[in-house]
Amino acid sequence: MNVMTVEIDGETLTIEDVVQVARHRQKVGIPQQTREKISRSREIIEKALQENRTVYGVNTGFGDLASISIGKEDLAKLQVNLIRSHAAGVGPLFNHDVVRGMMLLRANALAKGFSGVREKVVDTLVDMLNESVVPVVPQQGSVGSSGDLAPLAHMALVLMGEGDAFYDGELLAGKDAMERAEIEPISLGAKEGVALINGTQPMTAVGALTIHDSLQLIKDAMIAASMSLEALRGTRAAFDERIHLIRPHEGQKTVASSMLAILQDSEINQSHAECGKVQDAYSLRCIPQVLGASLDSMRYVRSVIEVELNSATDNPLVFPKEGDVLSGGNFHGQPVALVMDFLGIALSEVANIAERRVNRLVNPDLSGLPAFLTTEGGLESGLMIAQYTAAALVSENKTLAHPASVDSIPTSADQEDHVSMGTIAARKAMQILENVRNVIAVEYLCAAQGITLLEPMKPSSALESALGVIRDVVPPLEEDRIIAKDIHEVRELMDSGTIIAEVEEVTGKLLK
Repeated sequence: MNVMTVEIDGETLTIEDVVQVARHRQKVGIPQQTREKISRSREIIEKALQENRTVYGVNTGFGDLASISIGKEDLAKLQVNLIRSHAAGVGPLFNHDVVRGMMLLRANALAKGFSGVREKVVDTLVDMLNESVVPVVPQQGSVGSSGDLAPLAHMALVLMGEGDAFYDGELLAGKDAMERAEIEPISLGAKEGVALINGTQPMTAVGALTIHDSLQLIKDAMIAASMSLEALRGTRAAFDERIHLIRPHEGQKTVASSMLAILQDSEINQSHAECGKVQDAYSLRCIPQVLGASLDSMRYVRSVIEVELNSATDNPLVFPKEGDVLSGGNFHGQPVALVMDFLGIALSEVANIAERRVNRLVNPDLSGLPAFLTTEGGLESGLMIAQYTAAALVSENKTLAHPASVDSIPTSADQEDHVSMGTIAARKAMQILENVRNVIAVEYLCAAQGITLLEPMKPSSALESALGVIRDVVPPLEEDRIIAKDIHEVRELMDSGTIIAEVEEVTGKLLK
């Protein structure tokens, strides 16, 4: 485990930092300079209260109730009521890595110094991360404006010693989890409840983890596609650099050069150099154009998420230099909503073209290989149903890829009359990613069997290494067996990065 500390300052957090904290429990710290920023913003709130100024969310109601003034004696109760009433989420729970990600992002946003909270609020979030207290947060209930209110309210309950949380994997009442971790729950002060829940951190945490995994998946998609090309005895000619230099999309160029590196020195390719075949089907010939477009889309998504990681997204915002407290709309999730929908579409296309290659592999009229990649067709079904699985997942993705961000249902008595649905977009992208991973696992399985059926001819050195690690856990299909287990074993290799690591030992880093 990396024992280095991720220092949060609201300015420099990266997607890699999020992954390390969310999944690998890397410790989090707050630099002294950041503490000073937090304190200066809190001083502005205290001064506003002393001067009896009306400030939204500090001494007023919320949403359509903003015109109602709240007396000083009820300011703390206002914040507690806000958290309790907004904890209205339903449905399956977010995974622990997503919840840890949203906690880190909320702490980082507060650390930026524009939220008007006390240091203790940020310290408590950081302590919970470092001591592995993970609030129970349902996935459903956010419309993505004013921020992800319901999910963040469930998170904030535990800071108050309420709600439920996991501690060292055990589900406990929030109060008990905090006690076990020796963390003192906080009593919310003015502005602090709204500062905790008025932001885009749940959708952004899902986005950060999903885009990180998507960029890893593109490598697996290229390797699996290369294996399919070998098994189908396709040509590398379509990856020639000259083709891609005259349509110079960066992703397309990157995928083409990576494919050439993966396919270098292949006996299989050399064996059919003079076969007279002019060109391959689109699912082989257009791999750089399709995967490259998805790669470019993913890189754009990453750039938007990187900005959001270090943004102040609550309301109102405190500007210590001028002493102003301003109401705005930084909580609106539209930037994240749009790119999460975009990511879902880009991922869906990775699976669409992969499934077409799987179909070619199992169809003897297209592959020149035994039907369904078994030598005992009729008695045995081979990998017939693996293609059904891929087709089902691709079809499901087509439904999931419908954009969530094109919808808006007004809330809070029409005060909040346009919302982003960004958390729905992010959750859908996360599910699409899971489906695509399984489609690529099916392609690996089928392509590996196809290459095995071409023995004694060998694939490229890089793909021989990939085939070797697959064969360590999935033997060649010589008779029918439970295919789900094989798909699972390949998924394990993908999730651990084992296949990519083996290939990159030969090719060097892919996606340079």
